[in-house]
Amino acid sequence: MSDFLTKIGDAIIATADALCEYPEFLLLIGGGLFLFIYSGAISIRRLPQAIGVLRQKQASDSGKETGQISSFQALMSAIAATVGMGNIAGVAVALTVGNGNPGVIFWMWVSALVGMTTKFFEGTLAIMYKGKDSAGEVQGGPMYIITKGLGEKWKPLAKAFAIFGLVGTLCVWQANQLVESVTTVFTTPMGIENTWVLRLIMGVIMVVIVAAVILRGIKSIAAIASKMVPLMVALYLIMVLVIMAINYEAIPGVFGSIFKGAFTFEAGLGGFAYVALIGARRAAYVNEAGVGTASMMHGASKNTEPVREGLIAMLGPAIDSGLICTLTAIPIIIAGNYVGVNEPKGLAIALGAWGQLLPNIGHYLLMIIVFFFAFSTMFTYSYYGLKCTNFLFGAHNAKYYNYYYLAMIVVAAVVPLKVVVGFMDIAFFLMACCTMTALLLLSPKVKAAAKEYFGKNKKIK
Repeated sequence: MSDFLTKIGDAIIATADALCEYPEFLLLIGGGLFLFIYSGAISIRRLPQAIGVLRQKQASDSGKETGQISSFQALMSAIAATVGMGNIAGVAVALTVGNGNPGVIFWMWVSALVGMTTKFFEGTLAIMYKGKDSAGEVQGGPMYIITKGLGEKWKPLAKAFAIFGLVGTLCVWQANQLVESVTTVFTTPMGIENTWVLRLIMGVIMVVIVAAVILRGIKSIAAIASKMVPLMVALYLIMVLVIMAINYEAIPGVFGSIFKGAFTFEAGLGGFAYVALIGARRAAYVNEAGVGTASMMHGASKNTEPVREGLIAMLGPAIDSGLICTLTAIPIIIAGNYVGVNEPKGLAIALGAWGQLLPNIGHYLLMIIVFFFAFSTMFTYSYYGLKCTNFLFGAHNAKYYNYYYLAMIVVAAVVPLKVVVGFMDIAFFLMACCTMTALLLLSPKVKAAAKEYFGKNKKIK
């Protein structure tokens, strides 16, 4: 029996590895590149307008309640979900998997531009095609984009997304890695044995913290995220600026190595393509553009102007895959401790770099950021699974998802999760298949709406 279960586990891991390599890259980056070209590079041309509308007072052309949160809260909540352990561990993994070539960071920036376009389409469609749940409350997300935008005959695809979302939006990896970080940095050096009892206690503590936020609903999640995200981004920025100030002589070399490495042909055309693929794929995984999660959050916005919400939504990848990933990369490249690493390593590389550049305190400071990033994701992801449950089983049963979500955090803290994470990765890929299908089919609707919107709003201050 154990051999049979081992074979099933190995098959799940192998399937996840296969799907989440080139198929996922082609789906998210290839589809996003099409939208980028089709929209006329909107993520570049309309970036000033996106910043401008975010600063504006909430627009509404209706006295009726059309959502639960503001556009700013929707953006902060979506960023809270995507700015997580991947922004630290994922960057380090990209550098190690990319044979120590800093050029992968440049291609993460390129991927961010593509992801911004995809998020623009997601945010626009999230407002354009809202629906109502069984309790009559306005909702948004891929389920409603599909059923309202493509028609009821596409409802099986909407249900498929929701089913995959029940698995793909669990935060077991975040919880597991947070426990690993605590044991590595704090408990093990103190001589405390890393037992299942210790991990169970940490799991329960995480559940208490997360439950205090998510059980109060989307308004509580959005309120916490709208305060937490600016704070953690500002804190991270300040800490990295300190490292840059101390090592100012190395900064030109850091950016020089990124641009030089991005177009290296030392290993031939294949080496160049490999570096580009690694950087772009990691960024796509971090910002989740095209997966559909962000459209669920932006669909909860009270905004009644689809294109305006799309502009706000496209700022997400600029912050998580652009700014945050760059802040992570700079100390690691300065430290150089990723060079010569022959296997994918994430958080250990980042912690090592900070400990090297800020002796005695660096790894503790980074752990503060890890706590912020991990919990911000755990808070927000619960909402995504809740919306999927709502769509499948009705609003009156949605609350039960939160208990399932909290229980999985404890499970994640205690057990090895390689197989479970593989299963989640497969679900994540399948969510993206559903979402990208809808985005591509409905892209003419977005293009037409954008033409009308920018025609009326030629100057957005």
